[in-house]
Amino acid sequence: MSETASTLRKSVRKTPDVAELLAAELVGDAVRHTKGPAALRVRWAAGVLRVGAWDADPSPPEPPQPFERALDREDGRGLAMVRACADVWGWQPPAREGNRGKYVWCELGSAPRGERRPA
Repeated sequence: MSETASTLRKSVRKTPDVAELLAAELVGDAVRHTKGPAALRVRWAAGVLRVGAWDADPSPPEPPQPFERALDREDGRGLAMVRACADVWGWQPPAREGNRGKYVWCELGSAPRGERRPA
């Protein structure tokens, strides 16, 4: 993950720690919640960083819960953190026919912080 972390730091000068945290959350969830392979994808284009994780489980991710509901737990806050820190986030099935799994992603730099679009 150190090579990916280095790429994230170079791409997002203002929020490298946030980008690294979101990448770790997304890929950590993909590894933790699926029995098959998982992969991290990072893309920088037009001032927007998209970080995403693919996993082999086609089930949609559990909707993020408010932080208050998970304060005493050690799990269950990953997507809530992604929702709180990213400008936008979402998930989608793979575009290619015959592919299985899902792709959960988030973006930094896509909208001013005060004008976040709902996920």
